[in-house]
Amino acid sequence: QVQLVESGGGLVQPGGSLRLSCAASGSIFSIAYMGWYRQAPGKQRELVAGIGSGGSTNYADSVKGRFTISRDNAKNTAYLQMNNLKPEDTAVYYCNYHIGQAINYWGKGTLVTVSS
Repeated sequence: QVQLVESGGGLVQPGGSLRLSCAASGSIFSIAYMGWYRQAPGKQRELVAGIGSGGSTNYADSVKGRFTISRDNAKNTAYLQMNNLKPEDTAVYYCNYHIGQAINYWGKGTLVTVSS
């Protein structure tokens, strides 16, 4: 059992920055793939950024160059640094932890609102 708790969301103006954190607890394995997803009202949940156990990363085209995902396995925490935020980044951001198909956990999400 893995529990994921996101934090760091809030209201920010366009061009601003936020840093999201995902604290994992329970039966944690460093080989897990961790990612950040987001879901805006009426839209499909989408992958924003992911990071593998070896540090490889991938990003949605819409956030490349603006967002950075990282992980600290010693702290069982993943981060998403979000810079130059845009209104279209507004969504609930969810942390994901998975190993293959058999193990898959989600946090409850943290709301990011980008607005003037």
